[in-house]
Amino acid sequence: MSGLDIGIDLGTTSIIIYLGNRGIVLSEPSVVAVDIRKDEVLAVGEKAFEMIGKTPSYIIAERPLKDGVISNHILTEYMIREYIRRICGTLMIKPRISICIPSSTTKVEADAVVDAAVKAGARKVYLVEEPIAAAIGAGIDIAEANGVFIVDIGGGTTDIAVISLSGIVSSRSVKCAGQTFDQAIIDYVRNEYKILIGERMAESIKIQIANAYEGNPNVKIDVKGRNLLRGLPEKLTISQADVYPVIHEHAMTIIGAIKEILEGTPPELVGDIYTNGIVMTGGGSLLGGLDKLIEKEIGVRVVIAEEPQNCVAIGAGKSFDYLDVLNQGFSDVVLHTH
Repeated sequence: MSGLDIGIDLGTTSIIIYLGNRGIVLSEPSVVAVDIRKDEVLAVGEKAFEMIGKTPSYIIAERPLKDGVISNHILTEYMIREYIRRICGTLMIKPRISICIPSSTTKVEADAVVDAAVKAGARKVYLVEEPIAAAIGAGIDIAEANGVFIVDIGGGTTDIAVISLSGIVSSRSVKCAGQTFDQAIIDYVRNEYKILIGERMAESIKIQIANAYEGNPNVKIDVKGRNLLRGLPEKLTISQADVYPVIHEHAMTIIGAIKEILEGTPPELVGDIYTNGIVMTGGGSLLGGLDKLIEKEIGVRVVIAEEPQNCVAIGAGKSFDYLDVLNQGFSDVVLHTH
């Protein structure tokens, strides 16, 4: 691959970029802050994320991607262009860009991603389905006649796929992922304690104490929010056991999708999967106890990939090395030349 080749994990919650032989060069929240009075962008990424829930009414901190697909084309294009400018500067040669998309992406949604990348300055755009990129990023040789089971849990979607001979044998994308767990925590605290917390507080609870396998009442965290009855700030302490039921419920949704894919997988590949285990990638795979729960419910060994949150971006970057394989009748990678 060339030093100008860029791999992008265009995620609902964050954008991670892999550049040439330098590896991961950028990882920032996929958030854009806009001043709606002047119709201008104030901040992108980390600075915009810090504004969430803290802005005056005329400033909106928005996520331009929802459930893994573009919901605001203009802001997505601006965001991609800004990040490419940051890592490449003002280049005379336009880069080739490989972008990951969920396996359930429609042609219209895929075209929107390509259009955004081209307007942001790409010479050629390659679309790679997330499970393929995740497998490559996890160091798996996807060209072998060997069944590989990937569970990629991102911010907006969980992509589940069986891969063999560089192709996806069966796959499913479910809209139950990192943000689902965050929202479940927000809803629980609001319903149980009549206290409203923000998404950043919910994410902190998820990272620090949430567990899908067990609920330990001795593992606790202080939570700050607004009392909905009195309208005043309030602090309370909640335990892992408190949030366990809602975390476990949504984790079982992912497990249900895993079972569905396995039920439709050819027996020879199921045998490979039993030997190789289930490989988990994506930031959501780090949710406490989720790997243990999947092992218990499915009866197959579960392995969390190294640097799981970066696997898709790494795979997108390294997919340039697989173009000969991927473009020979490979329907899951689409080449757009401009």
